[in-house]
Amino acid sequence: MRRILLVLFSFTGVLAAAAEATPEQRLAALGLALPEIPAAIANYVPAVRSGPLVFLAGQIARGPDGKFLAGKVGRDCTEAEAAAAARVCALQLLAVLKAQVGELSRVKRIVRVGGFVNCTEDFTAQPKVVNGASDLLVAVFGAAGKHARAAVGVNSLPAGAPVEIELIAEVTD
Repeated sequence: MRRILLVLFSFTGVLAAAAEATPEQRLAALGLALPEIPAAIANYVPAVRSGPLVFLAGQIARGPDGKFLAGKVGRDCTEAEAAAAARVCALQLLAVLKAQVGELSRVKRIVRVGGFVNCTEDFTAQPKVVNGASDLLVAVFGAAGKHARAAVGVNSLPAGAPVEIELIAEVTD
């Protein structure tokens, strides 16, 4: 019994330490770094703040070489590969968000995520693909990363991307 209590106390301490970590520290603990902010590929800005809300334009994933990832889910890439691309999109969004507000600790909550999956007609696992982004946001922000969401299958995306992710965040001054 004493051993169980010690293990429980240790686990509780780890959870408390994780809860006190900043979003940047949580990213580092995950072995992740924010990428350079991607340049807009059309006539728009990457983020617009209106009061406490920051609206982030959709991001499509770039590979380590800086080139856009491409492929139709269900034909050219797997569900797991598309979920990994959604995670990259979320990292890119976090880079834009940090540039907009200074520190990710100013994020009060992730309000909404929109996910668009370039997929074949018979592919129906769009929510699992978008989980690549959602899971990362919860890992970085904890309960404040839980959000409302849409996961939609589409016929095509810019640059032939497998997935595009957008989000709305509430921030503090």
